[in-house]
Formats: sequence, C-alpha cells, structure tokens
Amino acid sequence: MAGDKGETSREIDQTPTWAVAVVCAIIIIISIALEKVLHRVGTWLTDRRKKALYEALEKIKAELMILGFISLILVFSQYYIAEICIPIRVANTMLPCSLKAKEDKENTKGDDGHRRLLWYERRVLAGGKEAKCKEDHVSLISVDGLHQIHILVFFLAVLHVIYSALTMVLGRLKIRGWKQWEEETSSSDYEFSNDPSRFRLTHETSFVRAHTSFWTRVPLFFYIGCFFRQFFRSVSKSDYMTLRHGFISVHLAPGSKFNFQKYIKRSLEDDFKTVVGVSPVLWGSFVVFLLLNVNGWKALFWASSIPLIIILAVDTKLQAILTKMALDITERHAVVQGIPLVKGSDEYFWFGRPQLVLQLIHFALFQNAFQITYFLWIWYEYSLNSCFHENYKVVIAKTCLGYASVPHRFFTR
Repeated sequence: MAGDKGETSREIDQTPTWAVAVVCAIIIIISIALEKVLHRVGTWLTDRRKKALYEALEKIKAELMILGFISLILVFSQYYIAEICIPIRVANTMLPCSLKAKEDKENTKGDDGHRRLLWYERRVLAGGKEAKCKEDHVSLISVDGLHQIHILVFFLAVLHVIYSALTMVLGRLKIRGWKQWEEETSSSDYEFSNDPSRFRLTHETSFVRAHTSFWTRVPLFFYIGCFFRQFFRSVSKSDYMTLRHGFISVHLAPGSKFNFQKYIKRSLEDDFKTVVGVSPVLWGSFVVFLLLNVNGWKALFWASSIPLIIILAVDTKLQAILTKMALDITERHAVVQGIPLVKGSDEYFWFGRPQLVLQLIHFALFQNAFQITYFLWIWYEYSLNSCFHENYKVVIAKTCLGYASVPHRFFTR
C-alpha cells in the first residue's frame, strides 16, 4: 500500500497543467451557473411580488453560504484536527459501532473484502497524509473521518432544502383544490343557500354537525376522538366556508368580496419562509444526535420517532381547535343566522402561541430530512448491511413513513 500510494498520489507540482485547469474550470462554471440560476429565480419572484418566497430564497442562499464556510473550515483545518491525539481507552468510548463488529468486518474475505480494499485505497488517496501519534494514542478524528463529516453536512443541507421545497409544492397543490370552493362563493346558489336572513339551530349546521358529538364534552374522550379523527378527515368544504366567513366577518366589512383561497396561499408562502432555514437550535439537535448515536442506545430509532410524534400531536391539536370552535358556537347561540360565526383566538393553541405549531413543524421537517440524509449517507459510506443498521428494513420503513407523512399532512389543514 505504501509503495502504491507513492506512485499514485501526486501533488500539484507533479500534475499536468491541463488537468488542473480543466478541474478548476468545471468547478467555477458550476458555481457561476448556480449563482445565475438563483439570481434569475430571485428576479422572477420580485417581478411577481412574491416577497415571502424571495425571502425564503435568501435563506437558501444563506444556508449555502454557511455550507461553504463549513467546507472551507473542514478543508483548511483537517490536518490540524487529525494531529490532536487522545489515549486509545478514551477513543474506544461511546462508539457508534462495537469494536467486535469492526473486527468481524475486517476479517471478512472474498469479493466483499476486495471491495473494501478498493474503498480503503480511495479513501487514503482522498485523505492524504495521516497524523503520527505516540504509542497507545490515536487521532481525535482522522482525515478520513473529517471527510465523511464533510459529506454528511453537504447531504443534510441539500436534502433539507429539497425536502422543504417538496412540502411547499404539495401544500400549494392541496390549496389549489380549494379554488373551486372559493369560486362557489360568487355564485347565486351560494348566496341563496347561505342567506344571512335564514335562521337555523346551531346543531343543524354542517360545520357543527361534523365536529361535535356526544364524546366531545368529555375531556378524556375529546382528545382521543381528535387523535383518531386526523386519520380520516382533512379540510372539508364546510370547514373552509366557515373559517372563510369568520375571517371576513372579523377583518372586513360585511358583504366584502375577498379571495380567501389566495390569502391562504400567501400565508403558506410566509410559513415556507420560516421552515426553509436551519436555525441554531436545529444545528444543535444535529450535534446532539451525533453525540448520542452510541452503539446500543438506539438513538437512530428514537430520533426517527420524534417527527412522527410531533406530526400526530400537531394534527390532534388542529382537530381539537376546530372541535372547540364548533363547541363555542353551540354554547354562544342556540340559533344561528346564516353561516355560523367562528372566532379565532390564540387561546386555542398551546400556551397561547400559534407560532409554536409552526416551530414544531419546522423541527419535524428538519428531523425527517436529517433521517433521510443519515440513511443515504450510511448507505453511501458503509452499505445497507453496516453496523449502523442492525435491521435496515425497519430503518427504511421508518424513513419512508416520515418522508410520506410530513409533506402530506403539514400545510394542508
């Protein structure tokens, strides 16, 4: 290996100038093309007065800039970090894979062993020189390990942006389906069926009838019912019409013509501006997971369960809010005139903070993106049957569940 390394690993002074020029030119062209594309997208959003989406694009640029700084720091400091030596007994604590698993892997023969040999050669060429530590000491992190961290961070930044954009697209598709309901509000049939002079009992209205029953007045059964209702009901026509009527009655003059569907679409863009970025708290959760990903602690299982728990909790809360609105209508009036009037209030939300729901969605999106990233990174670096995945089929199932559930549920209720 040492002799081969001397033959194949060459520095710039022994590399053809055309090879250096071609590689640099390709990197520069790709970088300039990406910058031009982002600039054109920003101009297009500005021309169409999409202020929220433009701010989201600026956050994506900032995230790419942070990624560039991380890459620069890792490249510049990799050899200095690798020269930090620690005792072997300390290095063998809190390992993501057991030492026995690594020994079994190294003793494996045949084609798979040949594949790992080629892999090792490639990594040595990528890493270059290794640090020299005294006896019973090893590097804090090898150059090879720093290179793997570099790839993991790159995967995470790219997939988080893609995952957030996919959620935005699915949310817009869901809202587009409400356009027909909005158009119905301008028809004569709608005005006749919702005549303000028409009186009805509150329990006869479709909104109250859909969200109340005998169990809604019992606290225990109230939340149990809301939990199971989320699996069978999204936003119905009666929900949309009632919320639209309540919004217009509070914020606009009676009889005003207002496109509530476009308002929701703009609100979705404002929410996307929030969830597309990576806050220090999210980066902190990334570091905490890397710290707790110890062999036997099942950190991967618990981390993949957190987004699912958040999804179910948020969906249950949103169903509970609609149900409480319906109950408030029945408590205020025995008879309702026209469409029942709902009154939105921050008190319906946890701690009176509606933004907390959006923050939880943001956290769940990031965690799901991270779980997908971590799965793909392990697949790329170590293969599916590595020690990181004791049962990789279960890991695939959990990853797919989280990937499918968040975009489908969030921004669609």
